[in-house]
Amino acid sequence: MPAKKKSRRTRLLVMGLVFLLVAGIGYGSYWSVDTVRASFPQTTGTLKLDGLSSPVQVKRDSSGVPQIYADTAEDLFRAQGFVQAQDRFYEMDVRRHMTSGRLSEMLGSSQVETDAFLRTLGWRKTAQEEYDHQLSATTKKYLQAYSDGVNAYLANHSGSSLSVEYAALKFKNDYKPEKWTPVDSVAWLKAMAWDLRGNMQDEIDRSLLTSRLSSQQISDLYPDYPYSRNSPIVDSSSTTSTTSTTGTSTTGTTGATGTTGTTATTTSATTTSASTAASNVESQLSALSNTLDEIPSLLGPSGSGIGSNSWVVSGQYTTTHKPMLANDPHLAPQMPSLWYQMGLHCNTVSSACPFDVAGYTFSGMPGVVIGHNQDIAWGMTNMGADVTDLYLEKVTSDTYLYDGKQKKFTTRKETIKVAGGPSHTITVRSTNNGPVISDRDSELLKVGDKAPVSSSAPDRGNGYAVSLKWTALTPSKTMDAVFEIDTSTNWTQFRAAAKDFAVPSQNLIYADTQGNIGYQAPGQVPIRAQGDGRYPAPGWDSSYRWKKYIPYSQMPTEYNPKSGYIVTANQAAVDQRKYPYLITEDWEYGTRSQRINNLIKSKIKDGGLISMDDMQEMQNDSSSEIAKLLVPILTKITIKNDKNDYVRDAQKLLETWDYNQDSDSAAAAYFNAVWRNTLKLAFGNKLPKELRPEGQCLTVPATDQSGPVDDLNGKSKLVRECGERAPDLAQPDGGDRWFEVVRSILNDKTNEWWISSPTAFYDKNSDKQRTTRDELLAQAMKDARYELTAKLGKDIDTWSWGRLHKLQLTNQTLGISGPSVVKWLLNRGPWQVSGGEAAVNATGWNAAGGYDVVWVPSMRMVVSLADFDKSRWINLTGASGHAYSAHYSDQTTKWARGELLPWVFSEKQVEASTSDTLALTP
Repeated sequence: MPAKKKSRRTRLLVMGLVFLLVAGIGYGSYWSVDTVRASFPQTTGTLKLDGLSSPVQVKRDSSGVPQIYADTAEDLFRAQGFVQAQDRFYEMDVRRHMTSGRLSEMLGSSQVETDAFLRTLGWRKTAQEEYDHQLSATTKKYLQAYSDGVNAYLANHSGSSLSVEYAALKFKNDYKPEKWTPVDSVAWLKAMAWDLRGNMQDEIDRSLLTSRLSSQQISDLYPDYPYSRNSPIVDSSSTTSTTSTTGTSTTGTTGATGTTGTTATTTSATTTSASTAASNVESQLSALSNTLDEIPSLLGPSGSGIGSNSWVVSGQYTTTHKPMLANDPHLAPQMPSLWYQMGLHCNTVSSACPFDVAGYTFSGMPGVVIGHNQDIAWGMTNMGADVTDLYLEKVTSDTYLYDGKQKKFTTRKETIKVAGGPSHTITVRSTNNGPVISDRDSELLKVGDKAPVSSSAPDRGNGYAVSLKWTALTPSKTMDAVFEIDTSTNWTQFRAAAKDFAVPSQNLIYADTQGNIGYQAPGQVPIRAQGDGRYPAPGWDSSYRWKKYIPYSQMPTEYNPKSGYIVTANQAAVDQRKYPYLITEDWEYGTRSQRINNLIKSKIKDGGLISMDDMQEMQNDSSSEIAKLLVPILTKITIKNDKNDYVRDAQKLLETWDYNQDSDSAAAAYFNAVWRNTLKLAFGNKLPKELRPEGQCLTVPATDQSGPVDDLNGKSKLVRECGERAPDLAQPDGGDRWFEVVRSILNDKTNEWWISSPTAFYDKNSDKQRTTRDELLAQAMKDARYELTAKLGKDIDTWSWGRLHKLQLTNQTLGISGPSVVKWLLNRGPWQVSGGEAAVNATGWNAAGGYDVVWVPSMRMVVSLADFDKSRWINLTGASGHAYSAHYSDQTTKWARGELLPWVFSEKQVEASTSDTLALTP
């Protein structure tokens, strides 16, 4: 769009906003046009930036994406801090208050409990320890330069000139931002580690399920990984050695054989039969689960589907004869996007100024997290390693039991300041396993009151507390790794840099201009002496402590594999049955990864080659793998008592469907409604209330620790019970774990899970209301027809998946809890989008809660190692965090259509694509 049209559109929107505000909407006052536009940054001309050693050029393209050119590394990061503060300071400010447990200072008393929990975890405390004792002098120098750049911007901007959100906050309190510090940047890595922390929610959910399901039934809902069908990233038997064209010989191996610290044991004292679970275990762990759900809402859901896609194809299979690399991390949608696109270029690349890198970073953190430099490209997906354990703790007021002895808690006081209210002081208690997270809620004081433990466990008394062991609470060098990766020029350097990437544990893919491709799993993955991390462990028994971490030399890795390509999409990194260490028992199940594998194989068969267009097309693949399994069955089911073919007309949609979940597809809408209702009937209605979505009320059998409870007449006692979990976090969420659950029973037409009535499911002595597979699926098709009639109308011809499956972009603070006019100002959408749960185009939705999009490909990139100027990228929103900036959401519609923008890299092409140039001078 021409600049004049953009400007005209912006003026019209601002005029409309001001009209509404003047009319009296909101706080009974109004903001002027100047208030709304005051924070728009200067992007042309010259500005003075104290501390620079020489001038810096900031070149922004038509999307507002900056490329920075400087003579020294410190000048580069000082300018990066200044530029990110120009575009995104409010987002940066919220993030640092979140990571330090200080949201109450900005947003008031509603955030006290969130802050208390975050203070208990101690993210900021750990980040400070990392900065003081772990990070290199060079990293500290870069962090300080970045902070100086942010603070230079703050020195001349405040209130509405920083962001319109501050104008809104000023009505509520007198909050003013403080100076940025290096630790503010380091702490953000803890938030990302929390978002990608692994199986903690699964650990909680399995414990909650013991209140209603047997051990076997719980196992049914957590099936084994299908190694024979969905390939792991690396063949665990691979020991192929390949010589690098950079002159370095590297062995691709997933680990040596020999004595290991643990195997996938299931003999934990806490995994005894669910029948030993006491009646109130669910209320205790539910309280913990509800607290975790709120920490932090700023990062969105963390259930099945949160992960990413990445793959790299060797030049032997590409049209350019050099590698191509694709990546799209899946995270919660938010406004603005989590990612910030930019380039960082030393005018002369040298050991003193080694940066020539572009890609995606986080606002508030220097460097580039994902992208490429002049020699290599890399991407990331979540490995899903089990790096958290909950421990049950036998406690007194000031001690906890450990190996038969009472040990004193380590304690510290934390004062939470509250905007517009009195401060709160909390005491954080920690055992040698970690902080006692159950102290943050009155119900949590009794966590584990009657949790399933062995008969040798200490007397329950008033119940057990719960502590958290988590790798991210141990200081590490991850911030060092970011800069080391940015400046790596070959595989050897890249692997050495990845060694410092401790948390979050990621799958790193690699390609270089010399034609090499590779994969490395970094991260601190614990070796447990006992237990497998699936249930809370007995904190009083030292044999359940972590022994050490898997040696980096034995972490999964692969270099120039014979296949010619590598796919990572949160599937198993290795075949856990063959690998000598336990990484996790809770991998994603490989639906997306295998689809990508199959797409690549189909492209290269019979000598075919993959183009950049092919890579982009694969990112947008919306095929439903569960539909391929279910539709052939659904189309053969006879719908009984179907007056006027009311359901049959919908069923016919499936007969010619190609399984693609395009936004305009009526068949995709109907199938996903059938899938949602199938899960509800077969599983959801049988889960305890703590896992079901809030507001969903059912009549279910009453239970105690021995199972269903009879009334005085010998019949099952029924109670009215309502779900308690947020809709986007409830179960069954419909992810590929549930694909495997359904697949495992699909050929058993009389399996107990096909009983649609919860009462009949639990009452084994009754034959009433028992149904078969086809009867339940027929009911699901009927329910789906009625549901879509209510949501989309009676006329099937008007149905479309996009009308159900919508993306709303929400400012993560005032866009959620602010007045309606502020939400209107800050939020955007909805967009009707293609894709779906566990599709490569992973616009995820939670089947228990509804069809709205709850996680997305938060960005997409495709890198050409033959010519970086031919690379492509897109962000979910835009470069700017300022509402009504031309770059606030200018990439979203293109993103929704699956488009990518040109991603130029060379100085010549950057100059040719530059729309605005800003000179920063000493």
